[in-house]
Amino acid sequence: MAGIFPQDPALPIGSTLTATCSVSPDLGLHASSLFWSLNGRRLPSSSYSVLSPTALSVTLPGLPASRQRSGDNLVCHNHGGHVLAGSCLYIGMPPVKPVNLTCWSRNTKDLTCRWAPGGQGETFIKTKYTLKYKLRWYGRERECEEYNAAQPYSCYIPRDLALFTPYEIWVEATNQLGSATSDVITLDILDVVTTDPPTGVSVSRVGNLEDHLSVRWESPPALKDFLFQAKYQIRYRLEDNSDWKVMDDVGNQTSCRLAGLRPGTVYFVQVRCNPVGIFGSRRAGIWSEWSHPTAASTPHSERVLSGSCDSKSGDSNSTLRRELKQFFGWVRNHAYGCGGMSIKLYDQWRVWMQKSHKTRNQVLQGDKS
Repeated sequence: MAGIFPQDPALPIGSTLTATCSVSPDLGLHASSLFWSLNGRRLPSSSYSVLSPTALSVTLPGLPASRQRSGDNLVCHNHGGHVLAGSCLYIGMPPVKPVNLTCWSRNTKDLTCRWAPGGQGETFIKTKYTLKYKLRWYGRERECEEYNAAQPYSCYIPRDLALFTPYEIWVEATNQLGSATSDVITLDILDVVTTDPPTGVSVSRVGNLEDHLSVRWESPPALKDFLFQAKYQIRYRLEDNSDWKVMDDVGNQTSCRLAGLRPGTVYFVQVRCNPVGIFGSRRAGIWSEWSHPTAASTPHSERVLSGSCDSKSGDSNSTLRRELKQFFGWVRNHAYGCGGMSIKLYDQWRVWMQKSHKTRNQVLQGDKS
């Protein structure tokens, strides 16, 4: 029989370790015939010391961080390479205080929390993170149990949460070298409610208006049974542009008119929701994720063909266009976006203007012929 001391030590990065392999005299092996390996690589004999006929030590200065969280393998062999004993070395750092702890609820009955490891985030050895919570003024301390393997710094509490009572929530990080605790956050479930993104988002043209698109969507289904109002945001971008333009004035309606767009262009549109007034709470909730992008294109613009006409007619047309331009600017300033003002008059005026352009084009082409 044989053994290594110390067995499975945990040491800070840069430490010096002296380990000893002791063999039973019954094995008939002399210490000078033994050798050491670390992670499968034989260590030089210059680092050995024969302590007795049955004990051989090795000294490892300035240990680097463990290559794997399960530890580095330090092994003692006989002269033929047979493994006599082994020890795992855990070389790393103690955890740093976790930071950026945030939580949100999907339906007022559950809670998901996420955080980030402190410092550089890497301890090089297995570190356990435990989310703990309790009612602020009474109740016992509890631990979250459903951790997400795909997102290692998050945990899900699916049930048994109280409303109208604040919780204290924190994260503890522990490993073989120490422990650290995050700051405690205090929250009421009703103040951190979010929803799934709005569903059924559709984008369509508004007749032949070349710079308009109509957007419609459905309220998120998860909170329809709760007393709340929702406010929405829309963002849109050109097909060949990664920059989004956000509209904040949508309010709680489930439709919107986008104006001032580029004719004959494909736009991508997304919508998200923020629940407000849940059970009378005066605080807004948390914005949902954006809905999947929905695409639509504006109609191609029909421009007036160039042509000659007498000066009197030109002056008249110039004055008319100037007056229409002024009216167009006034309407757009008052009807742009998703406010509550009706823009029926604006639509009628645009249709009339486009028809007048077509008529004028036909006249000009007739004069040329």
